[in-house]
Amino acid sequence: MATSFRFAWLLAGGLSMSSTALAQVTPPVAAPDTTHKFENPGGVPAVVKKPWYRGKLVKAVVVPAALIGYGAYTFNGGGFYTNQQANRDIHRLFPTYRTSLDNYLIFAPYAELGLVALAGVESRNDRLNTLLVIGKSEVIMLATVFAVKNLTRETRPDGSDNLSFPSGHTAQAFLAASIVHNEFRDKSQWYGIGAYTIATGVGALRMINTKHWQSDVVAGAGFGILSAHLAYLSHRNRWGRKPRLLDGTTFTPTVYPGGAGLGLMWRPTK
Repeated sequence: MATSFRFAWLLAGGLSMSSTALAQVTPPVAAPDTTHKFENPGGVPAVVKKPWYRGKLVKAVVVPAALIGYGAYTFNGGGFYTNQQANRDIHRLFPTYRTSLDNYLIFAPYAELGLVALAGVESRNDRLNTLLVIGKSEVIMLATVFAVKNLTRETRPDGSDNLSFPSGHTAQAFLAASIVHNEFRDKSQWYGIGAYTIATGVGALRMINTKHWQSDVVAGAGFGILSAHLAYLSHRNRWGRKPRLLDGTTFTPTVYPGGAGLGLMWRPTK
């Protein structure tokens, strides 16, 4: 009996000592810290806001603004190299040359756009969204160019009317060239270079034909590029909905006895 009581007492004492030792070894659980719960988790770097001069709008307007500014600077005989001096030098080089080619070349960049697309080169946007951008660009360009023409009332070099500044032909050509450049610049810069070369030729022909001063042509190029850039900036790819009407459309040249044509194949998408 005494032996059993002594064993029970030792067992109780041992358990009590073990519990005390365990309590001393195990650290107490700290209460959760809620004061930093809104801090950046996981060390993810915070978004750094770009300075204003590196924004998309500034990049879109800096070049056309410089062109329009130079056109305004040389407008009506101003600047270090005046319109009259430029007109004199041009007609020393081309005293009798006249052509109507500039009336057709304004749409040549659009022809390049279509041919490159038909060749299978993937553009930045699908066909429907490209057409939407072109339509928006044309509206912006026509509204701004003809508004400025009627405000400035500058006489053409040949005296035919008072709608010289800026050049609508040049604006149209550079607008189309900007569309080509934006759609295919990820594939090759040469598409844009070719389109801008055509547009520059249109501006030169407008001066050779005595239809525009140098200020008209330079400012017209600025208005054309600006119109395309503003259209792209304001476009949202049909507000996030992927267009499906023309996604499965392909065009193939077709040759048949006695003629040739263009074949159209459309596959509906889900």
